[in-house]
Amino acid sequence: MKKLLVFLLFLVSICCQSQIVGKFNLGFENKSKMDSLPDGWIKWGYYPLAADDMAHSGKSSGKISSSEDGSFGSIAYKIPANYKGDSIMLEGYMKIKEVKNGFAGLLLRVDGNGNVLGFDNMQNQNIQGTKDWEKYSITLDFPRDAENIFVAGILSGKGEAWFDDFTLTIDGNNVQTLPEIKKEVSKASLDKEFDKGSNIQISSLSLETNTNLELMGRIWGFLKYHHPQIAKGNYNWDYELFRILPKYMEAQNSDQREDLLIHWINSLGSIEKCTSCQSTVENAKIKPDLKWLDNLGLGLKNKLLFVYENRSQESNYYVGLAPGIGNPEFKNENQYIMMTYPDDGFRLLSLYRYWNMINYFFPYKHLMDKDWNNTLGEYIPAFINARNELEYEMATIQIIGEIQDTHANLWGGADKIEAWKGTNYPSIHVRFIENQLVVTDYYKPEMSSIVGLKVGDVITKIDDVPISTIMEEKSKYYPASNLPTMLRDLSGDILRSNAPDIEINYLSEKGVEQKMTLKLYPKNEAAVYHWYKTSNEKSYKKLSDQIGYITLQTIQAEDIPNIMVDFKDTKGIIIDIRNYPANFVPFSLGSFFVSHSTPFVKFTSGNISNPGTFTYSENLEIPSQDNTYKGKLIILVNELTQSQAEYTSMAFRAGPNTTIIGSTTAGADGNVSTILLPGGLRTMISGIGVYYPDGTETQRIGIIPDIVCKPTIAGIRAGKDELMEKAIEVILGD
Repeated sequence: MKKLLVFLLFLVSICCQSQIVGKFNLGFENKSKMDSLPDGWIKWGYYPLAADDMAHSGKSSGKISSSEDGSFGSIAYKIPANYKGDSIMLEGYMKIKEVKNGFAGLLLRVDGNGNVLGFDNMQNQNIQGTKDWEKYSITLDFPRDAENIFVAGILSGKGEAWFDDFTLTIDGNNVQTLPEIKKEVSKASLDKEFDKGSNIQISSLSLETNTNLELMGRIWGFLKYHHPQIAKGNYNWDYELFRILPKYMEAQNSDQREDLLIHWINSLGSIEKCTSCQSTVENAKIKPDLKWLDNLGLGLKNKLLFVYENRSQESNYYVGLAPGIGNPEFKNENQYIMMTYPDDGFRLLSLYRYWNMINYFFPYKHLMDKDWNNTLGEYIPAFINARNELEYEMATIQIIGEIQDTHANLWGGADKIEAWKGTNYPSIHVRFIENQLVVTDYYKPEMSSIVGLKVGDVITKIDDVPISTIMEEKSKYYPASNLPTMLRDLSGDILRSNAPDIEINYLSEKGVEQKMTLKLYPKNEAAVYHWYKTSNEKSYKKLSDQIGYITLQTIQAEDIPNIMVDFKDTKGIIIDIRNYPANFVPFSLGSFFVSHSTPFVKFTSGNISNPGTFTYSENLEIPSQDNTYKGKLIILVNELTQSQAEYTSMAFRAGPNTTIIGSTTAGADGNVSTILLPGGLRTMISGIGVYYPDGTETQRIGIIPDIVCKPTIAGIRAGKDELMEKAIEVILGD
């Protein structure tokens, strides 16, 4: 009887554990509906998903399959991040079959404050082919501001992938049994009054109304980032705008408006005398701009100066700086994703939010062609008068373009502008070469014989409209740091259309203009690639006994020791960065090319305690190794060289024998910061300033080549890589 009792207690224990372990359906076993995914699992992307009986254990797994290239599919599960810890790890089993032209992997994403705080999808591991069940894992830092955790399996390209037996742990503790914590709720998050609409209607915009709205936007943003009570999260600052705005609009003159604003500021709560607020340091790269206060009445000006002099010095509910990096993290910004076409108040909020984020936390405001002070008033009519979702998205992307940052664009809910660009794509890849639109490749090699165009043909018109006219009309919708990068991005879309075909005029090699109908295809059928083709080739090889070649597109950490051994006695090494590096190698590979520790970069970052201030960091150095490379180092760059690729070029330039060959790079460096806007829209900025040690700018300018070399139409027609030929010439020359 005693043994039976022990056995029964054991069974009870097992049952209780299994109930706790099953809190999240990470084993894919629970499935309550026919013809659906396992319970709790959702679809991301475009590929078909299913529950499948080919399981690692139990009776079910999650499956993704695709017979077409050019997109992705993901089976995902959302878990509230009600936990504390330093590290989060996802483990799981994956089986793949004939995966090609992409990759398969686990995916772990941590979101919070409207941002993606941590992400890995194993793309860098480049898992392809056919493999039986294997265990994989992803580990990320667990952010203190985490709100939601997404675990997933992902397939990009073509093939099949199965996923099973996922385990999620925080600091080694399984979330299935880890106690959840209660998180402190801010007063701002409890304010729901305007969740369904702002109730703001602006029927007409006179010059005076526009001027008044511009002032409100400035003051609203100033208070958001300076007032201590707002910084504590005591106010939903979006909704406070909707409360004050009707009264503000009803004011009859400037005195009434200023009295109202002073009363509003007083109503926000007391401000204690700041004993730690410091003056802006004299050597700051960028200093706060308070000159606009001089245009206000004395009472309002003094009230705002009092706020500034006693501004928040602690954490701010709406913005922080990324630990160890310093780029801004915009927090608690609601995207209002259910409002695809936001009302007047929310559209005005979108403009106010974006303008002030740039005004106080964009490190390159001084490099814009236009004075940022003039853009707020200029864009109020565009946002208020936007008659539909498309016009709202177009107004948004135009002001994004004003900051001239290639990192900036419009994503998220920007589906109308994507549809405006066209849902059908050509079968050819084109680039601007020698200021002309040139066919450079076929997305699918099998199309080369039937498309009717040859590599090197020059397209002069689309539907009888000259390419130059199209460039002029559409350039404002393609944010970029410089012209070559704008043309890079425009070229990828210029042949898109919602029609099944377009008429084009083109010049063949003989120089005779001809006309033809170019057939278009849905994106997944066209096998479109972005900027450059993906590659699975080994990252390094010898072009000859004297020359080594490295492409950073597929570089792996384990390649670097082999490169140092295999290439150490060559006459020269060519590093191709006309791509985006698969791994971060400025130090691990860069140290091969310097004989002593060498400075190569310094940064500027913002200041939460004094918004609008940007100060320099100390120089960062490339350490040296004992086996310094003695030959010539050639770096190949062009407009595809962006962000980390530009940063890596700067690191390699620190070597004494380095020559950079190519053309203007993207001119957008520094860790990116995400900005969320009403309507489910998302954009980004370069969040820190990146400079050479002597303070020379890189933003917009890019990496200036030592030898300028660009592709030519003749070279494209001959199948030449003219930058590569020039690199070989430099290495072999005296």
